[in-house]
Amino acid sequence: MTSNRWLFIILALLAGIGIGLAYGWVFDPVDFFDLTPDTLRADYKADYVLMTAEAYRAEQDPGLAARRLAIFGTQSPSAIAAEGLDYARANGFSDADIALMQELVTALQAWSGIR
Repeated sequence: MTSNRWLFIILALLAGIGIGLAYGWVFDPVDFFDLTPDTLRADYKADYVLMTAEAYRAEQDPGLAARRLAIFGTQSPSAIAAEGLDYARANGFSDADIALMQELVTALQAWSGIR
C-alpha cells in the first residue's frame, strides 16, 4: 500500500515538472528584447569594466575604452569605470584586477580631462 503512494507521489511530481517546463518553454516563454546594457546588475557591469581594462592594457587606446564604456548610458566613461572599480574593491576582486581597473580609470580621467 505504501509503495503505491510513493509511486503516485513520484508520478505526480514528474507530471508537474513536465507540465511546468512545457508551459515555460513552449507555450509562454519569457521574451527579453531591446534591453540596454545599463540594465545589467552591478557585478556584471564591474566585470565589463574589467574586460575593458584588460583590452585597454593590450591596446593602450583610451578613446576606444571610452567608447566601449559609453554603452552604459549618460555617465562619463571615467565615472562608469570608477563605479566598477568601487564595486571591485568592495567585493573582493583580486589585486591584479583592481590594479587594471585603476589604470583604466586613471587613463580615462586623463583622456577626458577630469581630475
